[in-house]
Amino acid sequence: MEADYISTNVLDFAEATYLSLISVNSRGVIEFVNPAACSLFGYARDELVGQPITIIVPERMRGAHLAGFTRVAKGEQPNLGGRTVEVFALKKNGVEFPIEITLSVWEGRRGHCAGAVIRDISERREREARLLRLASQDTLTGLYNKHQFMALLQDTLIAGRSAAAALIDLDGFKEVNDTHGHAVGDSLLQAVGVRLSYLLSADVPLARLGGDEFAVLFPASEATEVDAEVRAILHAFRKPFTLGPLSLDLSASAGVALAPQHGVDADELLASADFALYRAKAAAAGSFRIFEPSMRSEAQARRALRDELRRALRDNELKMFYQPQVDLRTSRITGFEALIRWAHPVRGLMSPAAFLPALEQSALALDIGWWTLEEAASMAARLNRGGGDYKVSVNLFPAQFRALNLCDKIESALRDHALRSDLLELEVTEQIALADDDRTFETFAAIRDMGVGVAFDDFGTGFASLSSLQRFPLTTLKIDKAFVGGLEHKSSNAAIIRALVAMSSDLGLDTIAEGIETEAQADALLEMGCPSGQGYRYGRPMPAEDVLALAT
Repeated sequence: MEADYISTNVLDFAEATYLSLISVNSRGVIEFVNPAACSLFGYARDELVGQPITIIVPERMRGAHLAGFTRVAKGEQPNLGGRTVEVFALKKNGVEFPIEITLSVWEGRRGHCAGAVIRDISERREREARLLRLASQDTLTGLYNKHQFMALLQDTLIAGRSAAAALIDLDGFKEVNDTHGHAVGDSLLQAVGVRLSYLLSADVPLARLGGDEFAVLFPASEATEVDAEVRAILHAFRKPFTLGPLSLDLSASAGVALAPQHGVDADELLASADFALYRAKAAAAGSFRIFEPSMRSEAQARRALRDELRRALRDNELKMFYQPQVDLRTSRITGFEALIRWAHPVRGLMSPAAFLPALEQSALALDIGWWTLEEAASMAARLNRGGGDYKVSVNLFPAQFRALNLCDKIESALRDHALRSDLLELEVTEQIALADDDRTFETFAAIRDMGVGVAFDDFGTGFASLSSLQRFPLTTLKIDKAFVGGLEHKSSNAAIIRALVAMSSDLGLDTIAEGIETEAQADALLEMGCPSGQGYRYGRPMPAEDVLALAT
């Protein structure tokens, strides 16, 4: 009775459990299946019982299963007895799927028998595959991620195969994010990934390393082999990216390093490509450079200089000097241009040309830019505390102009120093004005709405067009010293200045000529109708204490 009770309970358990249970005889014929097993494989009970176990085994694996049952029938110990293994099984509809199976063997009344506890592990396998993809793929674009790219690069170098690593960086991607939002930015990165994938052969690894930087691993060891490939990539960016109603023009720059000349391991080779990329971006948008050893030393020197500048800002070594701006008719000082200097503890007083280039593409440019804005506003407030009317102008870094909080920073500087807005003027270069997009215009307009002046610096020395002067709400045009310096000897310089002064006057802008050193230059400018100027004739850049003494 007790045995019958136990047997009944075991059967009840087998019927109720979610685990799939199957038992077979020594000939590999199914003798028992529970409902969970029927559901798992898609069969009714009577479709399984009496059938060979191979009915649920993929055809390619049936030989191994039959060989195992043959050994068990002869009394040999099964290799898998008591162990849990992962194999593939076959459903009634012919679909293969992964299972986890634990096999037990015993001696029954009719010989050796085997039973299996089976679990479907499809979800677990999918989860593991997903984690594996996450470990090797960029989640946004589906391309390789940096970890996988570095592994592929390292394997290539260890195998001694020729290789060229190309880093591709999008020009102006931050502006897309700032203007249209991160959702559009993400869509753009996905579109870039698709376009690059179509350009490259299937066997050429392509990765997104992070942000807007992509990497390609070419099977090449000579510059000529990779030159055409990289040029084709950069050329492909000439076609706009269409994202719904948006059509975005974007260029890309690239840096290339060759193995083993430029690096014997993955880290060194990618670092070399990065040095080349930096040089390409500094040259012009849409450029590419191949690594040269001199780039490494230059980059290291730039990095060291940036580290020093970071310390200099913290230790108050950066100083603002101020050069007078005068009314050419009366020589009366009307304002000052704020100019940054570095009081280096070893190299002495350094001009901006010696250290500002190191700030290109560096977040430190913003920190120093905000500091110069604060200093200029503070000086303007001090100069006019007694009711004066001196205007102070200060240069904006491109990084400041691109920052979304520029207007907030300007308003804060005016408020903190109780400064009248018309006593502050911001100087911008053509690098900023040439962006010539709606966001640039809106930023100019917002600054002018505050009452703050906007001066266009060094006009005529680059590629800025006359339409820039018409489009943007400027207040001042500054004539570059390169034209003023040759004024007495070059008739072409005089013609250019005369045209600039007339045009500026017609547009209702103030005009300031820079670099005036002689009385003859001042007289010639005055005769041409230029009302204001600055230069050594009227004063060199001087520290704040001297400016305050001069103004009082």
